Amino acid sequence: MTTIDEALDPELKQLYTDFEAENLNPLWTQLGDLMPMAPASKAEPFVWRWSTLYPLAQRAGDLVPVGRGGERRAIALANPGLGGAPYVTPTLWAAIQYLGPKETAPEHRHSQNAFRFVVEGEGVWTVVNGDPVAMRRGDFLLTPGWNFHGHHNETDQPMAWIDGLDIPFVHYTDTAFFEFGADGVTDDATPDVSRSERLWAHPGLRPLVGLDRQTSSPIACYRWEHTDRALAEQLALEDEGHPGTAEPGHAAVRYTNPTTGGDVMPTIRAEFHRLRPGAVTRPRRDVGSTVFQVFDGEGHVSLAGVEHTVATGDMVVVPSWVEWSIGSDAGLDLFTFSDAPIVERLHLNRTLISEGA
Repeated sequence: MTTIDEALDPELKQLYTDFEAENLNPLWTQLGDLMPMAPASKAEPFVWRWSTLYPLAQRAGDLVPVGRGGERRAIALANPGLGGAPYVTPTLWAAIQYLGPKETAPEHRHSQNAFRFVVEGEGVWTVVNGDPVAMRRGDFLLTPGWNFHGHHNETDQPMAWIDGLDIPFVHYTDTAFFEFGADGVTDDATPDVSRSERLWAHPGLRPLVGLDRQTSSPIACYRWEHTDRALAEQLALEDEGHPGTAEPGHAAVRYTNPTTGGDVMPTIRAEFHRLRPGAVTRPRRDVGSTVFQVFDGEGHVSLAGVEHTVATGDMVVVPSWVEWSIGSDAGLDLFTFSDAPIVERLHLNRTLISEGA
């Protein structure tokens, strides 16, 4: 910031006036905002309560139809620090989507990468490029960018799930495209296992029909029974005195792309964490933003030194470089997603982990 008093220097005042007239902006008046000493996100750490989210989604189910126009009954989490924008962080979009009994959400596709994590219910199939994929509680499903997709509910009960997309990042980079597809779904079959799972979802085995590296994972759904078993085995190994957990009492897995070994999509990382009763993660800061959804259990999360209790269904956002830690009261299962692939690809990643909890 300049130390010259504009009011006492008419020439300097005129210089700034001329800058403005020519759409110019001098660095020395805004260096602190453009190049802070550490990340200072406008997004705020925040907790959304499932006890509030789900009843609001139910009300929307009664009042708002699904069909061409709105396309989806999805309610975005709007971070209170982002001025009303429907973004959970500057790079990530998260929402609760609600599909009523016997409803169909028509097909479309878009540049944005998307996933679904099922919170409640079953009996819905998402159809991705003509492949029907069953959705059940705890399943993690992918819809990479520019894949046609629609959903249909074959039951008499509603279903809710979490949507995660890179909408803010794609919007900021002016790279978005959107296209309508079928008014319904292109295949209304209801198989237990999708074609993509039959081909790709066998541990440690890769079909020879697809040896090229794919940008996003070809696995349409990562099933809860496999996630649950992997976490249980990590904790069992710890009980037996063998290495296997990320921290004491803290099991964790990352969903990966079998063609690269990396993240499931180029802009989104997804993981699942399980904490034993009484376990607490070490406080940490990360460049990049993260969203948690409490899949099951009760616990507490510390966000920038403020303690919050959390329970099944609650959603938590951790903006870039905000210190956070999570503790389990009676056992805690957490689904989490972040923009880590973007940050790492740009070599901007940095993490600071405290030694003590």
